Amino acid sequence: MKKFALAATASLAALALPSMAHAQEAEVFAGISGGYHDLGVDGEIEDDFPGVGIDDGSPIVGVFAGVDVPVGESFFAGVEGNYHVGTSAIDSEYGASLRIGFRDAGGAKYYLRGGYQEVNFDFAEIIDLDVPANTYDGLDDTSGDYLVGAGVEFPLGANTFLRANVDTIAFDSARATAGFGFRF
Repeated sequence: MKKFALAATASLAALALPSMAHAQEAEVFAGISGGYHDLGVDGEIEDDFPGVGIDDGSPIVGVFAGVDVPVGESFFAGVEGNYHVGTSAIDSEYGASLRIGFRDAGGAKYYLRGGYQEVNFDFAEIIDLDVPANTYDGLDDTSGDYLVGAGVEFPLGANTFLRANVDTIAFDSARATAGFGFRF
């Protein structure tokens, strides 16, 4: 599956490269976002270890930035990066994705995206057990995999927009974010 995701990402990049030659048409954007990321492991662990409480979701807040380039009359392709911090099960997460989509007559953008997301977990927040302070020291608390999702951006003015995204990481987690951005 990882080979398929990498091949799809490379194919999208190859399609976007010719239009990136028209850099004067590029639309650079950046903004802030917040949401919720559910890691989706609570049921599995609680079934295997009765009595162990799992809190595998976390509010997240962060930033995003990227660039979109027109590909034809109403279609666009682009790249985007993000960085978020969490308040419980997730310490932080970051990633990059390719975007393809279209802009309607009113300026709203609808897109699909695919890329990679790395997540840094907080085991002490996820597993509800009283354990000595150093129990999780030395454990690898990061994991990364392919990200797929969809989103929409609605213009508020000439250079500002609201956005919403729904993503999954390797179809194991669910992540929803909303944000406010600027176009440059």
